[in-house]
Amino acid sequence: MTTGFTPYEMPDDYADIRSGVREVAEAELAPRAAEVDATASFPQASYDALKAADLHAPHIPTEYGGAGLDALGFAIVIEELSRCCASTGLMPAVTKLGTTPLLLDGSEELKQKYLPPVARGEGLFSYCLSEPEAGSDVANMKTKAVRDGDGWILNGVKRWISNAGVSDYYTVFAVTDPEAGPRGITAFVVEKSDPGVSFGAPEKKLGIKGSPTCEVYLDDVRIPGDRVIGEVGKGFHLAMKTLDHTRITIAAQALGIAQGALDTATEYAKEREQFGKSITQFQGVQFMMADAAMRIAAARELTYSAAAKSERVEENLTFYGAAAKCYASDAAMDITTDAVQILGGYGYTSDFPVERMMRDAKITQIYEGTNQIQRVVMAREMLRGKN
Repeated sequence: MTTGFTPYEMPDDYADIRSGVREVAEAELAPRAAEVDATASFPQASYDALKAADLHAPHIPTEYGGAGLDALGFAIVIEELSRCCASTGLMPAVTKLGTTPLLLDGSEELKQKYLPPVARGEGLFSYCLSEPEAGSDVANMKTKAVRDGDGWILNGVKRWISNAGVSDYYTVFAVTDPEAGPRGITAFVVEKSDPGVSFGAPEKKLGIKGSPTCEVYLDDVRIPGDRVIGEVGKGFHLAMKTLDHTRITIAAQALGIAQGALDTATEYAKEREQFGKSITQFQGVQFMMADAAMRIAAARELTYSAAAKSERVEENLTFYGAAAKCYASDAAMDITTDAVQILGGYGYTSDFPVERMMRDAKITQIYEGTNQIQRVVMAREMLRGKN
């Protein structure tokens, strides 16, 4: 029976992106990943390799000197980088997070000032939203921005800031009208070199150790008025709109980590023998591998679908962005844990990368909104009929 239905395939361009990024990741990132994790050091050599391949900020539009990669292509980049080294994969991911507010609502002057140097690899861009008392409860932020003539003076502390101290530029959200609640928050660009900007000691983390995470201190930081991103008082909406797009990046990171763990576990299982035969002959191992492959396939479809919706800015993007991030990161945590189990005692050692991947996977369930928050977001969108 002929139905006339042809299974969809992505254009060849995306396959070319995948093969090119994988070549760079396997040659430049994978050999350094264990050392980056062990030393908790910023992977400068790996980042230099990304810049050489124009993978450090490929989402920047061509009119600002970037590669102009769309949301789907960017997801594939993050997936393939994270398959080998999640810390390095986080570099372009964080830069996209930091620059997305400018791309969405920034003035042309701001875009022309900050996007070209980022595209040239002359500076990373971080995103400062969370605070000591404002994690999931973003509207409870305490950082304040007060008008000072034509400019603003910022005071406060931002916590859990990826690449803090390494990045040259920061998108900072601050309260400009304390009486207005979420409608009293505004976004600004702050530069590392601005007087009054300083950083705390790097956090000692479970995973993604090559990406420094520090507090950012703002002590009477004066910035000019033209550093406001979008409209005054619209920062909370901009922050949420940004996360709709960038949560897909975290889904892609989780997807890459999960794929890397399954690849390692599969190769090990083919070689490992017990009771006179390969452990791939045992049904218990087969079921773990099959479940992992199934969940990766499902996560990839959901992540790529969300990326396509991000590119088109579809009405149900909020639901799909949350769903992709939540599903892919939950899957990554389960798959990396099973990969450690398949390798047995070897999986528990740093001789193999799966224990690192398991530790790296955990953060994908937490940052850019915990998976409990993602479920709240999805439920609200469903009740609004936006799924």
